Amino acid sequence: MTKNMRLLRNFFHYNLIALTIWNHVSLCMENELFTSVPNNFQEDALVKKVRSLPLLYTNSHQSKANFDWVVLQNTTESLSLSEITNYNVKKLVALLSNFRQGSRLQNLTLTNVSVDWYALMEILQTAWHSSVEYLSMNNVTQLADIDTFHFDYSGTSMKVLTMQKVLITDLYFSQDDLYQIFANMNIEALTIAESEMIHMLCPSYNSNFRYLNFFKNDLTDLLFQNCKNLMQLETLILQKNKFESLYKVSCMTKHMKSLKYMDMSSNLLSHSTDAVQCQWAESLSELDLSSNQLTDAVFACLPVNIRKLNLQNNQIASVPKGMAELKSLEELNLASNRLADLPGCSGFPSLRVLNAELNLILTPSADFFQSCPGLRELQAGHNPFKCSCELQAFIRLERQSGGRLFGWPAAYACEYPAEWRGTRLKDFHLPELACNTTLLLLTALLLTLLLVAVVAFLCISLDVPWYVRMTWQWTQAKRRAWHSRWEEQESVLQFHAFVSYSERDSPWVKNELMPNLEKGEGCVRLCQHERNFVPGKTIVENIIDCIEKSYKSIFVLSPNFVQSEWCHYELYFAHHKLFSENSNSLILILLEPITPHVIPARYHKLKALMAKRTYLEWPKERSKRALFWANLRAAISINLPTTDGNRCEETD
Repeated sequence: MTKNMRLLRNFFHYNLIALTIWNHVSLCMENELFTSVPNNFQEDALVKKVRSLPLLYTNSHQSKANFDWVVLQNTTESLSLSEITNYNVKKLVALLSNFRQGSRLQNLTLTNVSVDWYALMEILQTAWHSSVEYLSMNNVTQLADIDTFHFDYSGTSMKVLTMQKVLITDLYFSQDDLYQIFANMNIEALTIAESEMIHMLCPSYNSNFRYLNFFKNDLTDLLFQNCKNLMQLETLILQKNKFESLYKVSCMTKHMKSLKYMDMSSNLLSHSTDAVQCQWAESLSELDLSSNQLTDAVFACLPVNIRKLNLQNNQIASVPKGMAELKSLEELNLASNRLADLPGCSGFPSLRVLNAELNLILTPSADFFQSCPGLRELQAGHNPFKCSCELQAFIRLERQSGGRLFGWPAAYACEYPAEWRGTRLKDFHLPELACNTTLLLLTALLLTLLLVAVVAFLCISLDVPWYVRMTWQWTQAKRRAWHSRWEEQESVLQFHAFVSYSERDSPWVKNELMPNLEKGEGCVRLCQHERNFVPGKTIVENIIDCIEKSYKSIFVLSPNFVQSEWCHYELYFAHHKLFSENSNSLILILLEPITPHVIPARYHKLKALMAKRTYLEWPKERSKRALFWANLRAAISINLPTTDGNRCEETD
């Protein structure tokens, strides 16, 4: 866009500033505004009067009613008039007639104009042939009687016409009579704003318009369709109208060969994926489509040579890959949409600035900067960031981006989870172990292997497999024993004690223990495997059955005992009964001393029993044995029912 066009686009801003500086007194056009000026009015008096005004610029001023207008035309550059009606319009026309081409008056502002159609045209026509280059009319009420007017466009100095807040009270008129006047103006810039205008005709011939601004009207998709006479138009502003079809808007521009900037913001634009190919002007480089109803499909209907695109405040959820190939796009504004992630630059290789603020981005892609190597600035603040390991990867990339993240760190804060809400992303950190999946898996694997090794070591050292096997066998045998008892109805105790001993200690058991307990008065019925195990049952079942039918279990401890596998079984099952029935059924007889290092590691229960329970020690002295037998009988004393199968043997 040329420097002159930028000046035209910004004319309304600097013109108001200039008028504020240059104008201090409004010429109120009432009935007695213009009076005749005495012929002997001296120019030096006028100059003296002008110099007395508090002006910032000596080459611009305004006058009161009795100044000589002929003199004024040589000293005035800007003039502001207000309260213009049908009653004083002729005096205004007479005034403007004095400012012929070549005069210094260039800027004319008319405010609060309330006239009929012919008077309005007369004002425009007079200004058209004056020295005025910039004409601004604000708060214009066109009363009635719109009719055909043959406007003379020739010989004008006019460059810019601005009309704001125009109200037409005539309800019945030909639209051509109204719009043709403005459409055929041979000026560079035309603005008709805030005027409820519903249409504008295409110029009848190749127009000089380079700037058109129809801000805040009621224009629709019918505007400039198939119009071929706007070849020189560079800027078109249609903000805040009622356009609905993006495709028709593109067709409107296809003959505008010079169009560079277009503002379609704050309309009702939408586009569907099944629409036909859009037909934008190839020269269009800057397009504002903000505050519409556009979705992802908009990327199928964009100018191919666009350099600056504004899609802020729409309904875009993503940028479809492969749909748009905008090789010239340098600035893209996607703020206030519904994006869940940053779009990437696969279709925008020249992108330099991206705005994705105020979207729904929880975790930006960590490879974003890699896909956009030419990006100079990313605006992604004020999103509801989810502080997680994935976001931490994005934060690391920000530190490597060289300050390309605009608004960092103030605009970037956690929204989720709740415990991190309000925390700035620069202060968010998680341990490396929690975010590195490979490291986490490797650590978990090592811990698992370590756990397996520890368990294996404990299993070997404590003979856990043996205990598991024994528990299983005890459970199965117990179940079968219970089943057998249910059928046989035999649940009473039959023996005073079950005797467990090593086969190497059997002479002592047979020659000392059994004779002393089973013979004589108050005999003790003992369960001994050689005579009481039932043929056909497994050894484990017989052990469990004998322990269950016995009131006590006597264990004859010796170095031989700890070396016997079956003795260990019997001790294990008896220990189970001790805890399951909460009884005091174990009697330990220490036949020979046992040193702790002799007991295998897996016999930890035996170690515990010897450490916690008292035991009877077999005395070597014969004089002490009577007391031993008395204590043993006392430990197992209980009255059992007498049956034929469990009587004590008779003493010879």
